[in-house]
Amino acid sequence: MKNLIVLQSHKIILLGSLLFISLALTSCKDDFLNEEPLSSLSADNTLVSQAGFEQYLNGLYWASRQEYGRSDNLFFITNFPGTDVGEDAGAEYYTYRNWTTYLTPINPEVNDNWNWAYSTMLPQANTIIVYANKIRDTKIFESEEQKNAVIAQARFFRGYTYNFLANLYGGVPIVDTIITAPKFDYVRSTRQEVYEFAKRDLEFAAKWLPTLDKVKLDGKLSRGVANHLLTEVYISLGEYDKAIASASQVIESGLYKLMTTRFGKHTNQPGDVYSDLFKVGNQNRSSGNLESLFVWQFEGFTAGGGAGDNSNNGNSSIRNLGPFLTKISSPDGFRNIPTRELGRGVGRARGTNYALYDIWKDSSDMRNSPYNFRRDFFYNNPSSQYYGQHVLPITNAEDSLRNLYPYPRKIEGEPWDNNPSSGGITNDRYVYRLAETYLLRAEAYFRKGDLTNAAADINKVRSRAGAAPVTAGNVSLDYILDERTRELLFEEPRRKTLIRMNKLVERVRQFALLETSRTTIQDFHGLWPIPQKAIDVNTGAKLEQNPGY
Repeated sequence: MKNLIVLQSHKIILLGSLLFISLALTSCKDDFLNEEPLSSLSADNTLVSQAGFEQYLNGLYWASRQEYGRSDNLFFITNFPGTDVGEDAGAEYYTYRNWTTYLTPINPEVNDNWNWAYSTMLPQANTIIVYANKIRDTKIFESEEQKNAVIAQARFFRGYTYNFLANLYGGVPIVDTIITAPKFDYVRSTRQEVYEFAKRDLEFAAKWLPTLDKVKLDGKLSRGVANHLLTEVYISLGEYDKAIASASQVIESGLYKLMTTRFGKHTNQPGDVYSDLFKVGNQNRSSGNLESLFVWQFEGFTAGGGAGDNSNNGNSSIRNLGPFLTKISSPDGFRNIPTRELGRGVGRARGTNYALYDIWKDSSDMRNSPYNFRRDFFYNNPSSQYYGQHVLPITNAEDSLRNLYPYPRKIEGEPWDNNPSSGGITNDRYVYRLAETYLLRAEAYFRKGDLTNAAADINKVRSRAGAAPVTAGNVSLDYILDERTRELLFEEPRRKTLIRMNKLVERVRQFALLETSRTTIQDFHGLWPIPQKAIDVNTGAKLEQNPGY
């Protein structure tokens, strides 16, 4: 097994299988957090050169993108249904329609996200960190700076993973090294301790990662990425001055800016600067986009260029979040067909009324323009006499819930492998961009009590969108969440944002689309449960469950 970098269109494409396999959490006889590398391509044989460390780092980048691509819909279920911005669409979907019966310690999403962290991300990151710190041979690393830049990438991803875990599960076990023998007595650190651990990793990364101007490949980490995430972690720790400082490191570096004029490959087509951010080929700095910080890379017709275990399904946003338009039939009986523009959505999850309608009161807001929100639909089967006409008002409940609803056009793109029926698109996907950095700094200012500067940062984002400014007196956490919805809908991992801000339960009760979702959520659902499998195999100590489960 090996990992390769394929250079195409100035991208880094992360290819191949993992460099080692960690012990599975589901094993009854093996420890659920045992991190011993078992591949024949062992760390002892590989981590003895710069090329070997690059191979392992490539595997770590690939693994990080598996947060999104481990299955067709896991990322979308994890982040959108059962929040204020998203809900199950099709009648056969059953996630957060009833919180009591769905969100349990044996829930697949609860288990799969835990496994991704402990069986994939942390073992790979820890292996790189441990082996790099052993290196004293100057023929491998020419300087401490070069070695620390390698360690910084691994420590960023380790900090990212622990922040991910703390935002979903609260306190979790901290594993900071390679475990070489079975271990059955893990205990949970507090949530505060997990955030502190992530902070230390991210502070190291922010010191030793290269600045953006020295990063040659799209998709690689830079110092600004670490400072962006560090801002979020500082907020979680209540260190608001540090959060403001780390966000300012990004905003005031001169290396990033909000895009305010049209750019990229599609400026000769109708659109606006916000729509340009999401056009295929425009997500990375190589397109002239100075707003992007960290972007997951996809490349059709390229082995390893897609997501998922088979790396063949690309960016699946339109499939999961787009309506099932091919279920819509014209009055003369012809169903709509997949097209290059619309792709093939299946309505796995949809926006709530809050996200699709309620927050769009400002008619001047560019983010709700026809270039950015699709609200009009047409019969598109050429065999129909209604071809090109507006879809008639619908009366079927399934149609209104799953098959025809508005959506942000940022989820659209060029079809994967040139096949509109595939359900995937080739667009790279933002993990972080500068608009969120401004909104994080606004949150830190608000929590510190500086509403004037909080409003100023929010208005940087609103000004780009052509929206009316907010006054300092109207800034609140709810307003910041509203603005995050307008700017980052279906980009940010919304569930983790709401849990981090202790707003999930309150806002689901207020904005969830389905009544059963609003009424069955309980206060303890503000955190996910610890997976029961992890508790069961940890026989040497009690791995405490979160209250209520």
